[in-house]
Amino acid sequence: MSVASAHRGALEALPGELVLGGRKVPVKRPRVRNVDGEVMLDSYRYFSQSDPLQERAWEQMVVGVSTRKYQRSLEDVPNAMDPRSTSSSAVSRRFVAATKKQLRTCLTASLEGVDIKAVMLDGIHLAKHLVLIAVGIDSEGCKHVLGFWEGSTENTEVSVSLVSDLVTRGLDSQKPTLFVIDGGKALRKAISRIFGKRAVVQRCQIHKMRNVAGHLQKDLLPSVRQPMREAYASRGYKTALTRLKRLASSLSEEHPGAAASLEESLTITHVGLTKNLERSLCSTNIIENLNGSVRQLTRRVKTWKMVTMALRWVATAVIDAKKTFRRLRGYKNMSKLVQYLEARDQQLNRAVDEEEMAA
Repeated sequence: MSVASAHRGALEALPGELVLGGRKVPVKRPRVRNVDGEVMLDSYRYFSQSDPLQERAWEQMVVGVSTRKYQRSLEDVPNAMDPRSTSSSAVSRRFVAATKKQLRTCLTASLEGVDIKAVMLDGIHLAKHLVLIAVGIDSEGCKHVLGFWEGSTENTEVSVSLVSDLVTRGLDSQKPTLFVIDGGKALRKAISRIFGKRAVVQRCQIHKMRNVAGHLQKDLLPSVRQPMREAYASRGYKTALTRLKRLASSLSEEHPGAAASLEESLTITHVGLTKNLERSLCSTNIIENLNGSVRQLTRRVKTWKMVTMALRWVATAVIDAKKTFRRLRGYKNMSKLVQYLEARDQQLNRAVDEEEMAA
C-alpha cells in the first residue's frame, strides 16, 4: 500500500474507554479498516472489556475494602485521565454481577468424574436465612465444594431436593457413600430414600453432643457429656458402643429424644481408620471452618434483603476459602475408607443376587 492510499484509509478517532487499574478512563478509540471495511483492534477490545472490573471489585470486597473506600484502594492515576466506574453503586453492581456468576457456576457444576467418597452437610444462619453447604471428600482426601441451598435439614422438601440435586449433577447413588450430617431427621430420610442401603451415615459427634444437651436439664449435663466424650475418644468400636448404649439406656425413659441415634455417631469408628482421619470424618468441622470464613466476610453486612443475597455471599466466602484448601488430616489412610465402602458395595450386590436367585 502506498502512503497516499494509507492516508485515504485513515479514520478519525472516536471517544472510548479502557479499563486501567480497577477503573475506566476515557481515551480516543483508534479506528482502522481493511479491505472488508472498519474493524476493531483486538488490543482495544481486550482492554475495554468490563470483566477485569468485576474481578477487581470482587477481590477488593473479599479482602475487606468497602464499596465507599474502593476508589482509595486503587493505584493513583493522573486526575487529567478523569477516572470513572469507582462510585459505591458502580462497585456494588459489579460485585453483584460477579457473585451471581460464581453462584450459578457452583450450582450447576458437574460432579461427573469426581471420585467422591464422603459428603458433609451443615449450615450457617445469616439473619433469618439458613444456608446449607455441601462439601465432598474424594479418595485422595481432597475437598470439593458441592453446592449451596437455602433451608433446613429438618425440612423434607429441602432435604430431598438437596440430595437429588447432587445425584442429578453426577454423584453416583449406586455406590456406597459416607454422609456426615447433623441431627436433621428429614435429611437422614432423604439420604436413605435416594441412596438406600448404600448410604453410610455418620452423625456429627459435635452436633450430637449439642442435641443431647438440648434435651436435658443443666444439672444433668456433666454426667452425660463426660461419658460421650470418653466414648468418642475410644479407639475401639465395641468399647465406645458399650458406653453409648449404657448412656442411651439411662436416658431412654425420661429423655428418649436425647437417646435417639447415638449409635450412628459411631459409624466411622469401626472402619479402622487412623486417629487423625477418624477425627476429620466424625464431625462436620470442615464446614464449621468454612462458616468462620463466611462470618468474617459478612461481618459488615447489616441487612439481608433476600435469600439469593445470602447464597451469593456464602459462595463468595467459600470460593475464596478454597484457595487455601488442604487435604484431610490422615488422608494417606483414605484407602481404608475406600476399601470399607467397596466391601459394603460387594456385600449389597451379593445380597441382591441371592434375592434374585431365590425369586
